[in-house]
Amino acid sequence: MSEVVKNSLEISLRQLKCHFTWNLMEGGESLDDFEDRVCNQIEFQNSEFRATTYNILAYLKHLRGQNETALQCLEQAEEFIQREHADRAEIRSLVTWGNYAWVYYHMDRLSEAQLYVDKVKQVCKKFSNPYRLESPELSCEEGWTRLKSGGKFGERAKMCFEKALEKKPQNPEFTSGLAITNYRLDKWPPQQNAVDALQQAMELNPNNEYVKVLLALKLQELNEEDKGESLVEEAVEKAPRATDVLRSAASFYRKKGALGKVKEMLGRALDCMPNNAYLHYYIACCCRAKVMQIQNERFWEKEKLLELIGQAADHFKKAEKLNPNLPNIYSHFACLLAQAGQYEEADHYFQKEFSKKLSPVVTQLLHLRYGNFQLYQLHCEEKAIHHFIEGIKINKRSKPKEKMKGKLEKIAKTRLSQNKDDPTALSLLRFLDELNREMEQADEDAQRALTPTGLLPSASAAEAGDEELA
Repeated sequence: MSEVVKNSLEISLRQLKCHFTWNLMEGGESLDDFEDRVCNQIEFQNSEFRATTYNILAYLKHLRGQNETALQCLEQAEEFIQREHADRAEIRSLVTWGNYAWVYYHMDRLSEAQLYVDKVKQVCKKFSNPYRLESPELSCEEGWTRLKSGGKFGERAKMCFEKALEKKPQNPEFTSGLAITNYRLDKWPPQQNAVDALQQAMELNPNNEYVKVLLALKLQELNEEDKGESLVEEAVEKAPRATDVLRSAASFYRKKGALGKVKEMLGRALDCMPNNAYLHYYIACCCRAKVMQIQNERFWEKEKLLELIGQAADHFKKAEKLNPNLPNIYSHFACLLAQAGQYEEADHYFQKEFSKKLSPVVTQLLHLRYGNFQLYQLHCEEKAIHHFIEGIKINKRSKPKEKMKGKLEKIAKTRLSQNKDDPTALSLLRFLDELNREMEQADEDAQRALTPTGLLPSASAAEAGDEELA
């Protein structure tokens, strides 16, 4: 093809609605982070959305330079569409065909790229548009893709599903998409509209077990745990190998405090996804929580405790091998080793965590955990104070920061009870008092900076998610 024809093809490609034109990677994000977020952090809906999954995987494989594998993924997406959506296969295939065109273009197989551009054009011409078709199915497909891409795409996904529902207000798939999006966007306290959307989606599509478990989680937040648990049990029974259902069921049981059930649900999911680092990590955290629970009991068996510690260590090591960049993995493992009395190895893993590039809140959590280790296991109050202060100095409000302030205040009061002129205690109280005054001033400044609507910008979901308790 001449350069002129190639340029013309590229202009056509940029008009297509597909993964290559949706700007799915966030600014400054690495390819590893994007793949990890899409494939591991975000729960994939199962078989009924398999075409969406294969399209995303094709895009990822292309970004990795694996275009032949990308084409195989697109073939699988197309086969699934033909099998499951035969009545609307042409419209359902438009995104996949657009991806085909882009992959072939990047492989310099331009005639094949043009072939798929023409296929899109032929369908769109039926609706008086050369390359872009406004259809609820296309809006829905973009909605699922953006929802699965996570991060900042929730609001855009919501708009896509709302647009699809304008055309087909009773469509079960579109309703489920909007309900799941509302669930993800909903913050504490839970909003009734999120619950209502999930209930409507469940009524229109009673076989969507993932929606059922999300509704259970919302009911749990509204103190209707028994009603929610019956939904979880029903969903797990009907979809025993659906990893998104199992992971959400694990979240339900974790909030309930049923650690045995948490481990069971995650174990089932791990059977289906044995190389998922997050599942290994969650199981390890569950085992560690069970260790803490047992240690708080009046009587406990040493053999059972050692067995749990061993299981947790195995899963932590597997998670680290699969994805060493998991946040908090080394400090979590270090805390477990500290509980087992392996202080030297625990300190080694704490230092590995300190060597990583961490977000402000995760860094605060690390200082809290390491300070606790110094205070309670190594009985080194001086180092504990140092790390609590370092964590508090980080200009970010969080639960770990509040915990460290409480720790310092308690240390100061204990020292003053032994010596009312203790210089360290007095210095700590001055530090905390100055900090509180600064925070009060910041609050006053924020009040004066209120917008005309009286609203302050809220913390992002990612920051909220970082505030893990020690």
